Amino acid sequence: MGKIIVIANQKGGVGKTTTAINLAASLAAAEKKTLLLDTDPQSNATSGVGVDPTEGRSIYEVYVNNVETQSLVVPTQMPHLYLLPSHINLVGAEIELVGIENRERLLAAALAQVRKKFEFIVVDCPPSLGLLTLNALTAADSVLIPVQCEYFALEGLGQLFNTINMVKKTLNPNLEIEGVLLTMYDQRLRLSNQIVDEVRKYFGEKVF
Repeated sequence: MGKIIVIANQKGGVGKTTTAINLAASLAAAEKKTLLLDTDPQSNATSGVGVDPTEGRSIYEVYVNNVETQSLVVPTQMPHLYLLPSHINLVGAEIELVGIENRERLLAAALAQVRKKFEFIVVDCPPSLGLLTLNALTAADSVLIPVQCEYFALEGLGQLFNTINMVKKTLNPNLEIEGVLLTMYDQRLRLSNQIVDEVRKYFGEKVF
């Protein structure tokens, strides 16, 4: 049963997609069969592994048309690494899904179809706490939170943790925090080191 790791932070520009691609590629390099799932309408993880997000079908088809998940998975040029692409159509998915029953569990149901075929599933989320991210957290075993080493690094983390706690209470009691990943760290800058110290106060050994 593949472990599902979600990369989430509602703040943009913190390195979510870079983290998702690098984590998935590293697992694949270790010969772990890995699925990279791009749920961000910007589709940067899709293009980042060499797949054109304007061609073929995408995770959008799972949400809106209930298409079989396995039929959407494509191989990448890297051995052991597979992709479930995103598409710009995901921008409208949240509105299209408003009236659907159990809409928060659509992704969990979709990944249940393919979970046994992979050792890891890495999910890149959009920079928001909307329905797409909520679906990812509901499906996940754990969440990895990239935090940029800059002045407003901790801004918004409270809202993210409130969402995570809500998901644990109502949708996914097994959800765990994998850790906090510090990105764009520059050891020459006093501010970067202050941010590291501040984050470690809260998260201890779960800081990477």
